[in-house]
Amino acid sequence: MSITLEDPKRTAIAVKLAEMKATQNVLISNERALIQACHNQEISNRLESFLKDDQKNLGIIDTVIVQYGIKAEPKPSVQKNIEEVEIMMQDSNISLFDKVAKHELLTHTQAISGLLVHKAGQVVGEDIAVAIAPLNAVNFENRGHEEQLKGIMESLSTLELTGKPADSGLWANVQDTLAAVSGIAGGIMSKSDQGMNICELIRLDHTKVNTLLDQIKATNNPQKLEEYFGQVYQDLSAHSEAEEAVVYPVMRFYYADIQQLYDEQAKIKKLLEQIKAMNSGNTATFKAAIEDLITALTAHISEEEKDMFPFIRHNFSDEQQEKLATDFITAKSKIQDQRLAVAS
Repeated sequence: MSITLEDPKRTAIAVKLAEMKATQNVLISNERALIQACHNQEISNRLESFLKDDQKNLGIIDTVIVQYGIKAEPKPSVQKNIEEVEIMMQDSNISLFDKVAKHELLTHTQAISGLLVHKAGQVVGEDIAVAIAPLNAVNFENRGHEEQLKGIMESLSTLELTGKPADSGLWANVQDTLAAVSGIAGGIMSKSDQGMNICELIRLDHTKVNTLLDQIKATNNPQKLEEYFGQVYQDLSAHSEAEEAVVYPVMRFYYADIQQLYDEQAKIKKLLEQIKAMNSGNTATFKAAIEDLITALTAHISEEEKDMFPFIRHNFSDEQQEKLATDFITAKSKIQDQRLAVAS
């Protein structure tokens, strides 16, 4: 069975995520340039706050791309637009107001892209909605930045036209707008000030693969079975390798049942290879093998979430748990890139 995903809808979402990452990088670059060019302390402070948010959000987007499991490149038109923005930000003949206006437009584009990905994920597959869930925090903050940038633009335009600062009541109006944004966001957007820890990240993997397996159980379409299993295979393979490279080694001398986790994953890998060799057109045999995989996974996930997670929370600081999460994502991304290189 092929495990190469050919679904154009999933690929389109991967392209949009790649474009969001490229845009996030230019937002960070823009904010550094704007801070350097701005002489108003209040505006500079707000831009510094944006920069901190956007650096964190770049990490979230990286996490989402890795959890999504399909990588792509931005469209050439998007890359060209980004390059034009970068050139504009370095042009000393362009006013600070015009640069902020361009930055606000880019922030708006990023916010819309995040919502499009969110909506598309709901339509294409439940597993996608699970994988991109952390993007909600980015979507929320981009909308907040967008409203504050409008306030900055009003302040700068008033200063450029009159030589005097804008009414100090401006920022109160901006805060009212932000409150409205928070109120209408509902379940689509939410704010988080902290990165994900390793337990949250592993649980996200577990939730996604269980969702994919539910989709397998719900269909008898051989093409869909192949598509969903292809993602299960890629996700579980990268997940297990990353765990064995990053998580399990640091626990080997402290967690008594670590060998059991290795053994369970070895069994899961064997089952994955057996299913990969099957013909999805033989639905009954294929689904029986999937049930064996589900049984093995259920035991493994229970061991990790009920026993390993409390051990991690008790023995590792918040900073150590976040560092493990970062290392896990880095390892998983490297594994995905290596497999993509081999496939191409």
